[in-house]
Order: sequence, then C-alpha cells, then structure tokens
Amino acid sequence: MLLRPEQRTKLDPTEDDLFYSYPRFVTHVDDQFIDQLSELYREKLKPHTRILDLMSSWVSHLPEEMVFAHVEGHGLNEEELAKNPRLNHYIVQNINANPKLPFNDQEFDAVLNAVSVQYLQYPEAVFSEIYRILKPGGLAIISFSNRMFYQKAIAAWRDGTESSRVQLVKSYFQAVSGFSQPEVVVRQPSLPAFLQMFGLAGVDPFYAVIAERLPA
Repeated sequence: MLLRPEQRTKLDPTEDDLFYSYPRFVTHVDDQFIDQLSELYREKLKPHTRILDLMSSWVSHLPEEMVFAHVEGHGLNEEELAKNPRLNHYIVQNINANPKLPFNDQEFDAVLNAVSVQYLQYPEAVFSEIYRILKPGGLAIISFSNRMFYQKAIAAWRDGTESSRVQLVKSYFQAVSGFSQPEVVVRQPSLPAFLQMFGLAGVDPFYAVIAERLPA
C-alpha cells in the first residue's frame, strides 16, 4: 500500500459526516489562489464537456464564461452543494467511508479536486476511481495550498512539507497504472519582499498536480 496505517490517521477521528454536518459558506483560500485556479481551469478544460467537481462545496471556481455540458458535484454538505450555481447535479457521499463513486466508467472528461486532497485517507482507492470514471484523454486536476483543517488532514499531509505534499499527490497518480506522468504547477505568492517585512506575507501558495488518463 502507498500509505502506512499510521499515515492515514487524523487528530479528530470522528466521522467526517459529523464534522461537515453544518455548512461553511466561506472560501478556504485567498482571492489570488482562486484567480490562479480559475485561470488553470481556463487553460486546461474544454467547453461543452462533462466535469466532476470532487469534494466540492458552494463554489467551484470554474471560469464564468465557460459553458459545460454537465457539471456534477460531490461533497459532504448538501446545503453547500445546493448553493453552488455551477452544479447541474450533486451527490452527498463520505468518500473516506466509501470511496466507490456512483458513476459509470469513462463518464467524465475532467475530474477536479480543489483544496481537499489532504483529507483522503484511502487515496489509492479514490484515484483508482478517478481513473475509472475518466474518459481516455480526460484530465484530473488536483489543486491545494498550505491551508487545511489540521484536525482532519491525514498524518502524511500534516507531517509533511509543502514540497513533500506535491510529491505525495504525484505518488497518488503514479500508484494507478494508466495515468500520464503528472504535471506540477507551482505559483508562489507574488507579494513584494518589502511588504513581507511588515508581516504581510499571508498570501496562499498555489499548487496543482495534473494527469491525463492515457488512451488504452
């Protein structure tokens, strides 16, 4: 297995359903991160395709001008998902309790996961499912920063560095035969150094790991 049992543990071992039982209508990253994510989606996604927003919430950060054939949402809080204007449909499922996704093989052109990969306790199973539901040539885009619900992130993430977390997500893709070599996008904060001297360095770094389901 990719992770040892102790690397999958969380400081808060209660069921995720309980932790996410009430809605949080906030964005968990700053505006610069969101702009960078929307721009990455603009570069990588194609209009009129089928998208799965995995572990989604009340906002998907998809470019406003892009029209998709279908955007499916997945998450743990129904109130948040119901408020998301980009979703055509959504499901509520605890992916740590049951990583099997209720979708057909090769159903989606892209699978997106924004600032949530750190909570996956069984990433091998989830990334196998991502592969299964992607069409050949379809993309998986996993984005994250250095923020997290610390008590709900797995130990392998909590105990790592920002660079080791990039390598960890790469290893999730590499554990599944049939994905392309992962592409890494790193965009560090652009705050000028003199502002950092005044304690204004709180700009979120942007990381994304992208892989394609290779044709059979």
